[in-house]
Amino acid sequence: MTESTVDPLHALAHTHLPADIAERWIGLLRPGLRLEKATAPGTTPVVGRLGGLPELSEATEWPVWEGHGPLAFIASLDCALLPSAALDIAIPKDGTLAFFYFDGQLDDGSALVEPREPDTWAGARVLYVPADVPTAARTTPEGLRPYPEVPLTARAEATAPYSWHPLVDREFTSLPDDHPLWGEDFQEALWDHSAGTDHRLGGHANPVQDAVESEVAHGALGSPPWDDPRIDEEALRWVLLAQIDTDHDADMMWGDCGALYWLIRPEDLAARRFDRAMFTWQCG
Repeated sequence: MTESTVDPLHALAHTHLPADIAERWIGLLRPGLRLEKATAPGTTPVVGRLGGLPELSEATEWPVWEGHGPLAFIASLDCALLPSAALDIAIPKDGTLAFFYFDGQLDDGSALVEPREPDTWAGARVLYVPADVPTAARTTPEGLRPYPEVPLTARAEATAPYSWHPLVDREFTSLPDDHPLWGEDFQEALWDHSAGTDHRLGGHANPVQDAVESEVAHGALGSPPWDDPRIDEEALRWVLLAQIDTDHDADMMWGDCGALYWLIRPEDLAARRFDRAMFTWQCG
């Protein structure tokens, strides 16, 4: 990553935090890719898109949640065009990632996909199509309306951990209520920094409610009591793969201006085991 992509959060930390705390907090930043609408095609590479029709191989079946119906196609990313060298996770060097989600079109939102309910996990999928596999646009199954297509570009940026993420808790053990990290000015500056439509690949997730890593860890552990210390330990084993925000251009509204999150363990990502990715979603 270039220094310019880090400067905003560096400056924010040094403006609102004591120098020693600022440096410790900066050490928790992770590189991510902000996925943005391509407003001037041709000036920056289009790396993927929201909506439209997915390109799938002939042998790949459209993802279905048994007993509920087919999933909606949300987004696809061309790995060869992504500036993945800027990331600290092992995104494939080529091929395509396609994201699907049971979005409520078929049942008016009555069936929810939640980490704590294993029977619902089939309601969100990540498919990886290798570059050497022939593909073709797949017609959307009956009953589903494809989302409007929105081309995406990507830019590298530093991402900050959620202030109540287990990673922050580990670095700043037993924080008092008056710790500078909880300062109103610092928290408002973080909020302003992440304002706007926020689609991401890699980096830290930007949760709407609480740490998405903890939600996924809770589900992966079989939903133990929330005070189980294993949850924080497990949460540190998961990284954000992709975050798809509410986006009016794509006619995507997740609850009350929420976001979709796919997470994966780094070892599963390196092994291309996208079937082991887990999903959660949050809204305001």
